[in-house]
Amino acid sequence: MTQMSATEAATEPRSTIRLSVNGKDHVLDVPDRKLLSDVLRQDLELTGTHVGCEHGVCGACTVQLDGDPIRSCLIFAASAQNHEVTTVEGIGDDPENPADVQQAFIDSHGLQCGFCTPGFITTIDAFVNENPHPSEEEAREAISGNLCRCTGYQNIVKAVQRTAELRGGCGQDCCDREDTEVSQ
Repeated sequence: MTQMSATEAATEPRSTIRLSVNGKDHVLDVPDRKLLSDVLRQDLELTGTHVGCEHGVCGACTVQLDGDPIRSCLIFAASAQNHEVTTVEGIGDDPENPADVQQAFIDSHGLQCGFCTPGFITTIDAFVNENPHPSEEEAREAISGNLCRCTGYQNIVKAVQRTAELRGGCGQDCCDREDTEVSQ
């Protein structure tokens, strides 16, 4: 990334924007071209959103915009006005009482170094909201846009299905077993 000179930074167009993040409204004066990921981390100090590749490829910066996962390194903060932004802190910010998707990662040993985890958490939370009975194949497809450089994805796939279980649903394999048991 090219560093901006002090003169360029001083003359860069700025705007006052209103953001709703994790249920709280914020009014911020930011450069027009400042990315949502940078505003979250630098201006709002929500450092759970990580920035990896800065090209929307790795998924570490994933947040939810009106419940849908998006790459916060690809949109300007001003573009998020009039939408609800949910970061990993908005999903769960209490280590003593983790959110269901966070507990699923703990239960399934889906954590490695943790750098990619916030992006997975926001992605999986949105996915299980839309699909409360994911099959293993659907779980793999749901996380296919998030990269984990530490290890394979097996335990993260288990975390997707564990999240569904904790929310009262189950993976497709579970439903298939119940159907088979009922028909016998």
